[in-house]
Amino acid sequence: MILKGLSLRIDAGKTVALVGQSGSGKSTIIGLIERFYDPIKGSVFIDEQDIKNYNLRLLRAHVALVSQEPTLFAGTIRENIAYGKENSTESEIKRAAVLANAHEFISGMNDGYNTYCGERGVQLSGGQKQRIAIARAILKNPSILLLDEATSALDSVSENAVQEALEKMMVKRTCIVIAHRLSTIQKANSIAVIKNGKVAEQGSHNELISLGRNGAYYSLIKLQTGGSPSR
Repeated sequence: MILKGLSLRIDAGKTVALVGQSGSGKSTIIGLIERFYDPIKGSVFIDEQDIKNYNLRLLRAHVALVSQEPTLFAGTIRENIAYGKENSTESEIKRAAVLANAHEFISGMNDGYNTYCGERGVQLSGGQKQRIAIARAILKNPSILLLDEATSALDSVSENAVQEALEKMMVKRTCIVIAHRLSTIQKANSIAVIKNGKVAEQGSHNELISLGRNGAYYSLIKLQTGGSPSR
């Protein structure tokens, strides 16, 4: 059992960050929203409807996932972005790439959008693959955006470019963010600390820091920074 009596509410149009130690169940929550599997007990609701009542294809059409290791297919950059939306136009693909901070590096390649990505995107760097995955998600225009440690495997330069692209995409969208670096989620509307399969505490960064040394979030921040957390 991973989640044990977990209760979590996420308001539409808000950003909620999930934090906690490895194995606490953060990615499991993402998997339940995508309906990769169903809970043994309890339910997942979207817009007050049990997720099981939705057509699975329709549900996933409104959800986009950007993970730590993005999935790219053996095809061109254009084809990989276009997977986000059927019958997408050239202008829509390029607009998504611009918003994902990807258009500039794509245009600088000899074959531009016709550049072959290779199996699993082997021809591209980690930051380039991540921004193509973000462009695909932007093209999809999802109601719910899931970010599972989307920047944790990148160097600092690539991370800044990808983080900027993500922040553009998160505006006025329901976002669930799993972050390894706690400094990247301090602006979230709400932060939920997952511990022992439950929500140990939830609130804004300042609210959770104010709980002091006995707080689970305070302890996580102190562990990463090596000093006293600040508001």
